[in-house]
Amino acid sequence: MTMTSTASNVPVLLDGFRTPFGRYMKSLRGMSARQLGAHVVEGLVSRHEMLRTCDGVLLAQVLQGGHGQNPARQVAVSGGVDTRVPALTLNNVCLGGMAAIADASRRIRCDEGRSYVVGGVDSMSGAMHAGYVRAGASMRSLEMVDTLSTDGLWCALQDESMGSLSDRANADLGIDREVQDRIALRSHQRAAQARDDKRLADEILPIGSGEQTVLNDEGIRDDASLAGLGGLRPAFSDPGTITAGNASQMTDGAAIGAVTSMGVAERAGVRPLARVVACAEVAGPDARLHLQPARAIEKVLARTGLRLAEVGIVEINEAFAGVVEASRRELSLPLDIVNVNGGAIALGHPLGGTGFRLALTLARELVRRGERYGVASLCGGGGQGAAVLLENTR
Repeated sequence: MTMTSTASNVPVLLDGFRTPFGRYMKSLRGMSARQLGAHVVEGLVSRHEMLRTCDGVLLAQVLQGGHGQNPARQVAVSGGVDTRVPALTLNNVCLGGMAAIADASRRIRCDEGRSYVVGGVDSMSGAMHAGYVRAGASMRSLEMVDTLSTDGLWCALQDESMGSLSDRANADLGIDREVQDRIALRSHQRAAQARDDKRLADEILPIGSGEQTVLNDEGIRDDASLAGLGGLRPAFSDPGTITAGNASQMTDGAAIGAVTSMGVAERAGVRPLARVVACAEVAGPDARLHLQPARAIEKVLARTGLRLAEVGIVEINEAFAGVVEASRRELSLPLDIVNVNGGAIALGHPLGGTGFRLALTLARELVRRGERYGVASLCGGGGQGAAVLLENTR
């Protein structure tokens, strides 16, 4: 069957918001992933009432252990979505928030629905420890597992930390410490400038935590310098080139928005942020991360016939600075169009929340700069990658 594109099955990124991203065990540590996500959903449906009865909620959460059934359903109901709206929790590690965009877009193109709440959330501070005690712990020591590590930061295929895996990839690809530190410094500088110019304010919903209100991302270092970054010790292997300064920060936060049909947007009188042109996912041939964003970008462009030269802004998630450099080199991308408002090294990387954050930042920046096309991409644990191609509709 051949489908004809109409306003009813053209997917668009209608709108979206996120919490400020909190540093690990800092201001947002007392809030659960459910609370973080519900805060953003509440803000979203308050602005767009029709989303309370959307066709579905598709949210990613990586660190689910011990947090109850179907976290997406919990977030949706707590945030004010009608209880008759079904919800699905996604988890392909860091790709989950972007996978939600892709899933919603497919459903709209296939006429299965017209509007979806999408995105993701994680509280790395709230990741639980688990014990193997089903058979009892009598007369023996109790082993505890840190789910932050096992479910979020550890490559299950290689049985090693993704940092160690990526340290070797840096060496194999000839990406030295100075290059990584320069990318990290640029991330902080760009993020600080974007914050000061209020370019991030449109996407952030301030959130109350205890007696304080968190307004901005906590990880941005105004005092970042090459000298300071250069003085940090290797984090995973010695000798190694990955440090706490040139890798993404552990973070608490949520990024959630809406993918609807163009028809829904028109009837609501809302000018969407962007059209979702195409999405792509890649994997392998091994568990390494570095080139997965580049491969995903190549795949999504091949699906559309667009050339990379037609793309005005590119987001490559800063899981590690080496990932950005490797994918940038692979695509021969000029750095000045990559991560123009900083990335996860400065802003933070709340796992399930990052994929949507990348697309949201990209869409808003396309509007600000008057660029037509942009692509957001990221790598994911186990050697996978994803990309989404957006077109400015304003």
